Amino acid sequence: MQTRGVSPPEAALDAFRVEGPGQPLPGGQQGVWRFGGTVLKPLDTDLPLLTWMAGVLTRLDGRADLRVRVPLRAAGGAWTACGWTAWRYEPGSHLAGRWHDVIDAGRRLHAALEAEPEPPALRARTDPWALADRVAWGELPAADHAGTPHLSVLTAALRPVAGRRQLVHGDLTGNVLFSPGLPPLVIDLSPYWRPPGFATAVVLADALVHEGAGPEVLAPLRADPALPQHLLRALVFRLVREHLQHPAERDRTEDRYAAAVERAVRLAG
Repeated sequence: MQTRGVSPPEAALDAFRVEGPGQPLPGGQQGVWRFGGTVLKPLDTDLPLLTWMAGVLTRLDGRADLRVRVPLRAAGGAWTACGWTAWRYEPGSHLAGRWHDVIDAGRRLHAALEAEPEPPALRARTDPWALADRVAWGELPAADHAGTPHLSVLTAALRPVAGRRQLVHGDLTGNVLFSPGLPPLVIDLSPYWRPPGFATAVVLADALVHEGAGPEVLAPLRADPALPQHLLRALVFRLVREHLQHPAERDRTEDRYAAAVERAVRLAG
């Protein structure tokens, strides 16, 4: 997703001790800007969740196997200023087709997060991503989204799936960046309390639906017996989120998801 051009106000630049002009960066819902060694972007989560996230990312900082983008405090110690947040800049870019490298980075991340407790703030989320996640895991009724293309086919194929739940990054695909000679950079932690295999399956679903991958993208992971069920849930997750945010685009959604849904249901059969 491209930056939409919303730039931080002068008061935010002053609070985070940066000077313009800034450089717009790809990504983000409302605009991401680089000012030297600092990245500014609008606050896109609840403040308690951001505060918790700052602690998790600080604990991950400095690892040799992966990098993270840590938040920076404004003057006075706050995590936000004028509705904006600041993050340490790290070099890296999204490289299309590196799906298995993204999955590998996610595995490293999830191994590092294994002992993290579930944050209470997760259960209070009501954004489209959180609601879609709950539908995918049977915690909210799929019937509330009747008419969403392919949803009934996917949910009919769902079966119980084993796997320890832990803190995972549920949106790795565009948020693992690469730079020559450096470990992968994981940004924009999207926290969910699910088995790590679900986060892997979301990457696969994105590859199949949005990035032109063929069925061969699944081959290296077919030894995992839980993969088919995770992939079904990943597709439900993405479909319901799109339905919640873009209900007028059902026809286009149906076309984009058709082949991936067919493969997932066949794999689960």
